[in-house]
Amino acid sequence: MINADFLNSQNGLLTLADLEDNAGAERFFNRELSWLAFNTRVLEVAEDDKIPLLERLRMLSISAKNLDEFFVVRIAGLERLVRSENFERTLDGRTAEQQLLEIATVIDAMMLRQQTCWRDLETRMASNGIERVMPADLSEAERDWLEKKYLDSVLPLLRPMRVDANHPFPFVPNATLTMAYRLMRPKATEPMDVLLPVPIHVKAAYALEPFVDKKTRFILIEDILDMFLEMLFPKCEVLEQCAFRMLRDSNIEIHEDADDLFGEFETALQQRSRGEVMRLFVSDHTASKLRKTIKNGCGVDTDAVAAVDGVLNLADYVDIIPKRHPDLLWTDHRSRQPERVRDFGGNIFAAIKQKDMLLHHPYESFDIVIDFLRQAARDPYVLAIKQTVYRTSFESPIVEALIEAARAGKNVTAMIELKARFDEAANIRQSQLLEQAGVQVVYGVPSLKTHAKASTVLRQEGDDLIAYNHIGTGNYHPMNAKIYTDLSLFTCNKSIARDATKFFNYVSGGIEPRGLENLAISPNTLKAKLLKRIERETTFGAEGQIWAKMNSLVEDEIIDALYVASQAGVKIDLVVRGICALRPGIKGLSENIRVKSIVGRYLEHARIVCFGNGFGLPSVKARVFMTSADWMYRNMSKRVETMAEITNKTVHAQIMSQIMAANLADQRNSWVLQADGAYLKNTAGGKRQFDCHRFFMEHSSLSGRGSVGAKDVPELAHAHDL
Repeated sequence: MINADFLNSQNGLLTLADLEDNAGAERFFNRELSWLAFNTRVLEVAEDDKIPLLERLRMLSISAKNLDEFFVVRIAGLERLVRSENFERTLDGRTAEQQLLEIATVIDAMMLRQQTCWRDLETRMASNGIERVMPADLSEAERDWLEKKYLDSVLPLLRPMRVDANHPFPFVPNATLTMAYRLMRPKATEPMDVLLPVPIHVKAAYALEPFVDKKTRFILIEDILDMFLEMLFPKCEVLEQCAFRMLRDSNIEIHEDADDLFGEFETALQQRSRGEVMRLFVSDHTASKLRKTIKNGCGVDTDAVAAVDGVLNLADYVDIIPKRHPDLLWTDHRSRQPERVRDFGGNIFAAIKQKDMLLHHPYESFDIVIDFLRQAARDPYVLAIKQTVYRTSFESPIVEALIEAARAGKNVTAMIELKARFDEAANIRQSQLLEQAGVQVVYGVPSLKTHAKASTVLRQEGDDLIAYNHIGTGNYHPMNAKIYTDLSLFTCNKSIARDATKFFNYVSGGIEPRGLENLAISPNTLKAKLLKRIERETTFGAEGQIWAKMNSLVEDEIIDALYVASQAGVKIDLVVRGICALRPGIKGLSENIRVKSIVGRYLEHARIVCFGNGFGLPSVKARVFMTSADWMYRNMSKRVETMAEITNKTVHAQIMSQIMAANLADQRNSWVLQADGAYLKNTAGGKRQFDCHRFFMEHSSLSGRGSVGAKDVPELAHAHDL
C-alpha cells in the first residue's frame, strides 16, 4: 500500500533497491524519461473517473499539448545531437541516440493511451448529453444553420493550396490540423492534390447551439470541411482524403551581442515558424499516393511518419468543452480577497506597511498583484516603479499599469525577457508598447535569461523613501494565475528592499550584486546558498530535516548533496511535480529521501525549501525560503533567479505549517516515486483522502486574515517549540 501522506507517516515507504555503484550514473534518473512519466500522470488524471468528466477532457488536451512541445523542443534537440555525431552522455549515462530509442517506445504507448482515453470520454460525454454528431445525422434545419456558420465564420479564413508540378508543396504551419484531398475535376485527365489547413482562429469543434435542449450536440471541424467541400471545389470527385499534422523544430538561437536584438528575435521567430519538420502524423486510413505526396512535401524520412488511429488534434479539444454543463466541471471557485487589504479600505500599501503579506494563488486573488501596480500608477506619492516581465498575457493589465504610470510622469523601468519560450512575439510587442509610453525597457544580463519575478514601488512618505516590494514564484500572467499555484510576497522589509535595488541594478546595468542580506541571486549566489544550507543540515545528522517543493530536480551537485545528507541520517521529503533525476529509497544512498508528485485540479508551481536547522520540521527556528528557481542546471547557472528568506513569523508559519504541510499530507493528488523510477498513485486513506487543493480552497491563509484574526485558520503541522 502506497501512502503519500509524508507528514503523518514514517520514512521507509519506498521500495528499497541496491545499486551496483552508488557513485555511478545509475544514481540518476533520465531527464526525458522522467518528463514523460510526468505527462503520464497528467494522462492518468484524464483517465480518473472520480474527476469531473469535462475536466478529464481538459487534462487529456493538456497531455497532448505537452507532448507536442516535448517533440518540438526536447526531441528536436536530441535529434540535432545525433546528426552532429555528439556522443556526450547525460548524468544517467545515456547518449542522445539511446535516449531517442527509449523515448520512442514510451511515446508510442502514450499516444495509443491518449486515443483510448478520448474514445472513452467521447462515449461518456454522449451518455451525459454531449454528443458528437456526424454529417449524416444532421437534420435539414441543423445543416442549414451549420452552412450559414461555415459561410460566415469558416470559409473566409480558409486557404486551399494546390500541389502539383506547377505548385510546389506549400508552407504548412506548425501543429496545424490540415486536410488533404485528391480530387478529380470534370473533364480532367489527371487528379489534383489539394491541402486545406485549418486556420488557428477556427475552432476544433462547433456546437449546434440553436438546436440544443438538455443535450449538447457538436461537430468536429474536419467533418464540417468535408461537408461543404463542394463549395470550394464544385463538381469535383473526391478520390482520396486524409488529415495530417506536422511538428517543426522550435528551438531558436540568438546572438546576444547582436546590434539589433529586436531584429535578431524577429528573424529567429520566422526561422522557427519554418523550422525543419521532425514528425508527421497522418490519419491511418491515408491512401499510399496521398501519403507519399505529403511525406515528400514535408521532407521527412519514413521513420518520422506516424499513422494515427484516431484524432490528430487532441491538443485543441478544449474547444469541445461546453459551458452549459457545470455538473461535469469542477465546482466554481472564486479567489479570495485578503481581509487585511479590506481592513485598509483597499489600500494595498497600508496593508503591506502593517506587516508582510503572502498570497497563495489561485486561492488568493492575483488581482492584488495587478492592483498593487495600478495603485502605484495613480498614487501621487509614488516616484518610481521597477518590474520584471517574463511571461504575461497578450493584453496585459501589468503592462497597462506600467504604461499608465509612465504617462503619469513616474520613473518606470521594465525588464522584459525576450527569450521566454513561445512568448517571444508577445514580449516584443509589449516592449514596443512600453517604450512608446516612455517606459525605460531593458533586456537583462547578456547570455542569461531573467526568470525572476520581482517588482519595486518607491513611495515618498514624509522625509522617507519607502520601498514596497513584490517577490513571486510564478509569472505575471492573469490567466496562468487561475490554474497555477504560486506565491506572492509583499513586503517593506528594508534588507529585501536593499537587495532588490541590487537585483534591478544587476539586470538593468550588469552591476554584480554584492553584499546581499536576504536575497540570493543566480547565477551568483543562489546555488552556493542552497548547498551551504544542505551541508549545514547534514551536520545535524538524524536531527536534520529538509522539506522542499519545486517543479523539476535535475542539478547534479544539489542531488549529490542531498544524497550525502541522507547518508548522514537527514530526513528529506520532496514534492517534485515534474522531472526528478534523484533516485529515492536506495540503501546506503537515499533511504532517507522520499519524493512525491502532485497533479490535480491546479498545476503546482511554487518553489519552497525549509531547513529544520537542527530543530526538526516544523519549527519556528527553521530556515524557510521561497524562490523562482527550480533545482536545474539552467536555473542555477544560465538564468537570473531570486530566492528570498522568510523572516516574518506569520508568513514563515503560513509557508511551513500550512502550504508545505498540506502538500506533504496530500493523498488525493499524489504519486510516490519509487527507487525503480515508477510513480505509484496513493492508495491509502480510503474514500476520505486528504486533498490539498480542496483544503486551500476552503481555508484562508494566515497572513491575509487581518483584523478577523487567524484563530479559525487551521495549521496542518505545529512547530515543536510553539
